[in-house]
Amino acid sequence: MKAALLDRYGGNDAIRIADIPAPSIGASDLGVEVRAASVNPLDVKIRSGQVKVVLKYRLPLVMGNDLSGVVTQVGANVRRFRVGDEIYARLDKDRIGAFAQFAAVRESDAALKPANVTFEQAASLPLVALTAWQALVEIGNVQPGQRVLIHAGSGGVGSIAIQLAHHLGATVLTTVGQRNIELVRRLGADVAIDYRASRFEDLARDCDLVLDSAGGETLVRSFACVKRGGVVVSIGSTPSAAFARQWGMNPLLVFAIGLMSRKVTAAARARGARYEYLFMHPDGEQLARIAQRVEAGTLVPLVTPPVQRGRVLATENVFIGASNELGAFESGVAGQLLGVTGAVALGGVATLVVVVLWWVLFPALRDVNRFSDVAAPALPTSEP
Repeated sequence: MKAALLDRYGGNDAIRIADIPAPSIGASDLGVEVRAASVNPLDVKIRSGQVKVVLKYRLPLVMGNDLSGVVTQVGANVRRFRVGDEIYARLDKDRIGAFAQFAAVRESDAALKPANVTFEQAASLPLVALTAWQALVEIGNVQPGQRVLIHAGSGGVGSIAIQLAHHLGATVLTTVGQRNIELVRRLGADVAIDYRASRFEDLARDCDLVLDSAGGETLVRSFACVKRGGVVVSIGSTPSAAFARQWGMNPLLVFAIGLMSRKVTAAARARGARYEYLFMHPDGEQLARIAQRVEAGTLVPLVTPPVQRGRVLATENVFIGASNELGAFESGVAGQLLGVTGAVALGGVATLVVVVLWWVLFPALRDVNRFSDVAAPALPTSEP
């Protein structure tokens, strides 16, 4: 089969289209003929090696995380799918490979494709829709009548999160560029805040949940918007120490990340609110529930036109992998992303310890900082 292979970490020249054997499937896997695959910021970061501290891949690597396609094989233990089913999926982080003619997909990561959308539209959904679902439903448990602030409402995650929050019965506030105010209102935003004309914390008060995709000062300022007992969920900041521990990072890294995120932790404590860092995980059952809402017209994917095929190209912020055989599509979820750097101000022996840790761990910390960028996509044609 044809596949987009990453031979080494680097720029666009690290990717090549090659003929390789189709992946074998296990007892709980689906063999899928890929019809479309979306390109997300995570793909850019994987290609450049900016997330290798947490996503440790063996090269050469078949790229691609999100796909839609047709089931061609089923493993012996598969019960929910059969050959010929049209599915969509977010591949597990340890088994990526969507930029190929065929992919092996874990049954638990897949769901039937929404019947009323194209393969391209379906492939654009997994990362952004799962991120929105896990922030609002899984973490936030958003209820009717609650207030939700969604940053970057015209972005890939934001555009789905607005629709989902509106469907859940929340009052939806969002930050957006002036030219996209009408867009987010059509998506279901009750209050659209032009972030260039106003400070969002002056207009968004007593929110039960804030979904942040920028990190940095935007994240810290977001705690002024949340009520006591509320939650701020970030997909754009440096990971929290709790998240680092859950991922089994080196204890020294956990310590350093705790220092880097201390300002956010202090803001949450002062407000009496929770802070949650979210790195989306694959979930076929959630995708099935999302598909129901797509078919009902509750959630509508926003997709940019397909990439010109037969090319593998790179711009400053976007990596797009495609070939005549692959059909990899830019899904409208790539853009300039913001991370946060940790400035440490301590004294005496503590300063010496931090300096030594920073010097020893700097390459890994740099990658952790860039790791914060991978789940905060924005439409390339839209202001945040």
